[in-house]
Amino acid sequence: QVQLVESGGGLVQAGGSLRLSCAASGSIFSINNMGWYRQGLGKQRELVAIITNGGTANYADSVKGRFTISRDNAKNTVYLQMNSLKSDDTAVYYCKAMLLRSALSYAREYWGQGTQVTVSS
Repeated sequence: QVQLVESGGGLVQAGGSLRLSCAASGSIFSINNMGWYRQGLGKQRELVAIITNGGTANYADSVKGRFTISRDNAKNTVYLQMNSLKSDDTAVYYCKAMLLRSALSYAREYWGQGTQVTVSS
């Protein structure tokens, strides 16, 4: 059993900041990429940011320069620091991990339950 739990969502004013956390637990051998996705009402889920196990990060153009993704490999945790938030950032944010459950398995995707981020104008 693998579980990804997001936390840190909430209601913030435009221009404010919020930090999301996602901790992976359970039977985990190793984690490759970790990332954040979001889904607004009536919209498809979209990539926000990803980070490799070596620390290389990539961002969607819409958040580049405002959001920062980081990870703590020892704690199997990924973070998303969100600054200069705007109304378009309002969405449910989901954590995703590409991980191995054993040395003899192959990497698969696992998802968290999501955390709501609401940005008021």
